[in-house]
Amino acid sequence: MAHRKKRAGLLTVASVLAALPVPAAAHAAGPSTHWASWLGSTTTATPATTLAQVRSIIGADTGAAAALTGKGVGVALIDTGVAPVPGLPASRIVNGPDLSFESQAAGLRYLDTYGHGTHMAGIIVGNDTATGTKGLAPDAKLTSIKVGTANGTVDVSQVIAAVDWVVKHRNDDPLNPIRVLNLSYGSGGTPQEYNDSLGFAVEKAWQAGIVVVAAAGNDGNAAGNLANPASDEWILTVGASATNGTVATTDDTLTAFTNLPSSGKQINVLTPGTSVVSLRDNGSNVDITYPGARVGDTLFKGSGTSQAAAVASAAVALLVQAKPSATPDQIKDWVVKSATYLPTGTAAQLGLKELNVSNALARSGTAVSAQTFNRSTGAGTLDSARGSSRVMYDNAPLAGQRSVWGALPTINWAKSSAAGTSWSGGLWMGYRVAGDGWTGTSFAAKTWEAAAWADSKPWSGASSWSDTSWAGRSWSGRSWSGGSWSGRSWSSDDWSSASWS
Repeated sequence: MAHRKKRAGLLTVASVLAALPVPAAAHAAGPSTHWASWLGSTTTATPATTLAQVRSIIGADTGAAAALTGKGVGVALIDTGVAPVPGLPASRIVNGPDLSFESQAAGLRYLDTYGHGTHMAGIIVGNDTATGTKGLAPDAKLTSIKVGTANGTVDVSQVIAAVDWVVKHRNDDPLNPIRVLNLSYGSGGTPQEYNDSLGFAVEKAWQAGIVVVAAAGNDGNAAGNLANPASDEWILTVGASATNGTVATTDDTLTAFTNLPSSGKQINVLTPGTSVVSLRDNGSNVDITYPGARVGDTLFKGSGTSQAAAVASAAVALLVQAKPSATPDQIKDWVVKSATYLPTGTAAQLGLKELNVSNALARSGTAVSAQTFNRSTGAGTLDSARGSSRVMYDNAPLAGQRSVWGALPTINWAKSSAAGTSWSGGLWMGYRVAGDGWTGTSFAAKTWEAAAWADSKPWSGASSWSDTSWAGRSWSGRSWSGGSWSGRSWSSDDWSSASWS
């Protein structure tokens, strides 16, 4: 993946919104050569799955579950930002710090130029009154921490910083404390579990009372491993089920694009992930690239373990609303052990089950033993967490113990993260990456302020991000102000992302 051109320490709109590539297709099976994908898989056209159908499939529309809306629960979304589209109430959205390369362009800051984060947000808290499309936890408070750009570009260090920030600021809103963290992305790295830095970050979130939900990956059933951090034993790992156009679970199957491991941790639970209809980000990368996925003027179809993870995150928010004193271990146990076995195919052979909120509520009186998995030390290399694809700086790949902002010895970071001191105001590990508090401005109800990054030449003594430029676009109200994405290619790996069909 490539990154944005850097001049005098700042990214301009023209340089940031540049040469947008057509995302590479993710195949139904086979290994991915890409470090991370905001996990949506290319599939042939399948029947649309509405959020009303999803609600029924996961048992959120019956019994006590039917009255749950996620009220009082905060959900953190580490993704590509969210756009102020119709159907995404500003009162339900909070913008945490923008840690993406686009944060340095005022016209792009916090906004979803890719289209992915908006789709996830719609699944969780959307409310499109024009079409009656409502998210699965519409009264939850969603905090967006943007890390990805218009083609999804991101380094693992940005994601780690985002997870740290969520843990540090989980109680900033006492009426809606963050209890759920959605990670619909995955690294292709296969680090050692005992010292994985990304695993350490999500484990710290789990220990802080946050249910971490991670997408299994879209490299296919023959992948041989789960995406990282879905491979971490502690957290809730979600694969995608194919609904086959019905609300019955008896014909649901494991999707061919979902990662399956050859050993170690297995997927914890499945949720619907084929042609899920959520909010359209008009003029974004995926909107222009996949016009056939549009559903009317405001909606869009997407398939992948990303969508499945967002469904699971919303379901967890409902359970936390019902059982606010529950621990992440309890929520995970109730979700996994109450899920519905799928009767056919690979899912049946492996004993994989589909999440059911009503069943989980019924089980919530059952005692749960605390998980006892070994914990990561966090001291492993960032390269092992990154995998094979790297961001580029003057054609030199980011490598070694370096974040995008500068040197990052993980053994030092792990100590700071464990102590809750990796963030101080807008400084992360001593680097200025954001402003110091909730004084930023955007469409959302509350926004963390921005800051200029230092031109620190973070690796190889290089001087500029490897990027080309397009003519520059600005956000104008609720849609892009005309024109189309240029569809040029980056100088490094594309995203294996997303299928919108």
